[in-house]
Amino acid sequence: MVIPFRRVDRAVAPWVRTRLRSAPGAALSLALLVAVTACLAAAFPRALERYEDGGLRHAVEQAPPSRSVVRLTSPGPLTDLPNLPDLPQDRREQALRPATLKGQYDSVVGKVRRPLVPDPGLSSYGVTTTVNQQVPDAWLPRPDARPAKIALVAPADLAGHARLTEGRLPRASGAVTARTPEVEAAVSTDTAKTLHARVGSVLHVPGAGRGALTVRITGIVAPRDRDGVYWATEPLFRTPVLKLTDPSDPYSPRYWLGAVLLPPDAAPVLLGTQGRPYRYWWLAPSSAGLHHRDLGGLRSSLASLVSGPGLHEVSTVTGPLTDADTDLDDVLAAYAQLHSGVATLIAVAALGSGTVALVVLAMAAGLTADRRRTEMALLRARGASLRGLVGRLFAETAVIAVPAGALGLAVAVRFLPGARALPAVLAALAVTVVACAALPLRAVAAHRLVRVPALRHDVTSVRPSQRRTVAELTLMALAVGAVVSLRRQGTSAGTGNQLISAAPVLVGVIAALLLVRLYPLPLRGLARPAGRLRGVVTHLSLARAGRSSASAVLPLLALLTALTTASFGGSVLAGVGDARDHSALLAVRADARVESAMDPLPAGLTDRVRRVSGVRDVTAVSVTYRARPKDGRQTVPVVGVDPGDYAELTARTGIGAFPAGALKVARGGPGAVLSVVASPSVAHTYGSAPFPVSMEDGGRITVRVVAVRHLTPAVLGDDFLVVDRAGLGAAAARPTTLLVTGPDADGRALREAAGDAAAVSLRAEQRAQYVDSPLQTGVERLYTAAVAAGAGYAVLALLLSLLRAAPERIALLARLRTMGLTRPQGRRLLVLESLPQAVLAAAGGVLTGWAAISLLSPGMDLTAVALPPSDAPLDRIPLHIDAWSLTIPALAVVAVTVGIAALQAWWAGRKGAVRELRAGDTR
Repeated sequence: MVIPFRRVDRAVAPWVRTRLRSAPGAALSLALLVAVTACLAAAFPRALERYEDGGLRHAVEQAPPSRSVVRLTSPGPLTDLPNLPDLPQDRREQALRPATLKGQYDSVVGKVRRPLVPDPGLSSYGVTTTVNQQVPDAWLPRPDARPAKIALVAPADLAGHARLTEGRLPRASGAVTARTPEVEAAVSTDTAKTLHARVGSVLHVPGAGRGALTVRITGIVAPRDRDGVYWATEPLFRTPVLKLTDPSDPYSPRYWLGAVLLPPDAAPVLLGTQGRPYRYWWLAPSSAGLHHRDLGGLRSSLASLVSGPGLHEVSTVTGPLTDADTDLDDVLAAYAQLHSGVATLIAVAALGSGTVALVVLAMAAGLTADRRRTEMALLRARGASLRGLVGRLFAETAVIAVPAGALGLAVAVRFLPGARALPAVLAALAVTVVACAALPLRAVAAHRLVRVPALRHDVTSVRPSQRRTVAELTLMALAVGAVVSLRRQGTSAGTGNQLISAAPVLVGVIAALLLVRLYPLPLRGLARPAGRLRGVVTHLSLARAGRSSASAVLPLLALLTALTTASFGGSVLAGVGDARDHSALLAVRADARVESAMDPLPAGLTDRVRRVSGVRDVTAVSVTYRARPKDGRQTVPVVGVDPGDYAELTARTGIGAFPAGALKVARGGPGAVLSVVASPSVAHTYGSAPFPVSMEDGGRITVRVVAVRHLTPAVLGDDFLVVDRAGLGAAAARPTTLLVTGPDADGRALREAAGDAAAVSLRAEQRAQYVDSPLQTGVERLYTAAVAAGAGYAVLALLLSLLRAAPERIALLARLRTMGLTRPQGRRLLVLESLPQAVLAAAGGVLTGWAAISLLSPGMDLTAVALPPSDAPLDRIPLHIDAWSLTIPALAVVAVTVGIAALQAWWAGRKGAVRELRAGDTR
């Protein structure tokens, strides 16, 4: 018999829609979790890139023009250079005219290879002299009876970079040549003030093969931006300097050197002087288009322009003798060193927090799988294929996760603009893929074989399989091998960066696998003697805690990784703060310093400073900087102090502490030998025998070194003698410095009290200056955010772990209440049952944090994050264990666990027991 074919209609309610409608709360929770995780994952690389770009731009912008500008120079067309043909006079003059220089400047800018881009608004060019000319005019100042010298400069666009304060800007009358007898010029306000120049002043510059060149001052100008490229690349253009005739002899006669600014059209007249003119093109890099990702290309382009193919191309335009010079490569190298110092720290935070987030996603999938365990087992028993079940679960999850991941990505891109989209897209995509695949993979692991749903899923009923044991042993072996390799290789750049980043996770994996296997054993041993107690709560809680869930590795791994990352991050931030505090203390030597460089402080200033808000104590000292031991040429600062007050200050600051009794007079009477505390170099030079010291006021004391200290608060240098002020003369004993104790001292009030008589420096202000780069600030913020995110995910992991056991716990309480268990006993039962796991996680977190920090500290250097390169110490700043960073997160885990368990017990007590004890309950 042939059975006719009947068309089967599709189900009215599709699988995905039915499942989403059956559990809208779970679907919404998963969407929220994926959206937040994708947003954080996408925001991290974008924020990091913004901080990296900001750090690079800050490094270039804050570098002085003398370091950041690329200086291209080429000599003028001279007739006495060997191996070069002589040029006609008109050709030589034409080479210095503005039109020629402008064309060469445009060609040079066009030949610079990206990503190095000159900023046209900051770059400059012109002509100046190589040899400074001595001028005989009597109205110029003559220190040590030496006539002044001047540099003749013809910069382009003087009107655009200077503000006229007096007279008018210089002009060139007609076509200026090398034999023009007179030209006009301008000088800066600093030059006019120092060299006594006025509008109408005349300078006579010696000529070469002709008479003296007359330079008439027609205007005085003030720089619009005195620290900009135009004026600061060569500070002589705006500020004269006092030079030594013999730089190697500090006592040689001195003379003034200044610059005179000619109009650009007058540049050819420099050929008629002995100044040997040269052309210059100063290229200031544009920081607007600088990106950290282009750092390698930027350094390559700069090297090509300075000493490579780029310089050869420029030389075809400007001349074969063109030379290039810059310190921008050192600026970029300093930034690269800073970035390499912080990259490892960022990677540790990113990998640690990312691992915790992925574990939480897996736990959320596990919670869903447990909730639907009976459903999926029934489907498998009725013939559902594993592939079909996985496909439906993947589609069901993707409908939720993909829009949520896209939403998180959109939020990250919206609130963090100005960065590349690809890293953020890849990060959000990774989160979405994990969220989509976690539930199907969990279903494959749990329902690969068709079986009846197990009634219990703890270690007493579900023993770990051999495959799981082998997998755990393999993973542990790999983690231990990586940690050992890291310990042997060290943590220097280029040898173990990936292992450094993974160290907290690796240590957490090792600890989680070991603790999950071992911790039920002592709890079961404690449950037996607890059974002899009168109460049932303690014995029952220990017995249940000893039957830990067989899948407790993920929650414990999440907690341990989060605690290790938090401990590591807290230790990093604490180490950075301590380094900045210590460096600021060494820079100021007190909480505040009120100091007069030359004269003693006014009478009554000490009392006024004491009355300033926040000041706890004031130590007055006198410092004589030009005291001469043994009447020699070497000078040593002599510090007169009150022994008691100064000893207390050294003890508080920890700088050169010594007992007050060390500065006692060795023998009495006139010419007594004064005991002194000396620096190592002074003690080594003069020994321990008494020696005389001549003071600035003409007095004379005899001292003997009784103690040696490397530093002392009163003097910022390395050489000093600290003596009892009572042994000094009246003039030498007058206070010149006040060392203030009080972290909260009001700086403004201190400056008002000091007035113009003394300079005030504050330790807090000095510390604030150490945050030199946006990259340093960004690293601290990212680290704090990563630790906070890891802590949030750890709490979520703890909550998911407790929610997973919530149905079984609520049912247990319902059954025990029918046997007479009171509500307070039920709360104690849940709290005591959860407490061993919380204590285990807290103790494991402290141990793993300590292990990770101890593992990485020998090679970690916090100098790049803590201090700018200019203030970095000679020795590196190592990573130290911070006790608060280890203990506070661990105690927080215990507190959160106890709070959640108490809340769970309270919620179970509000519900009736009928639903939990219904017939046919299989839990």
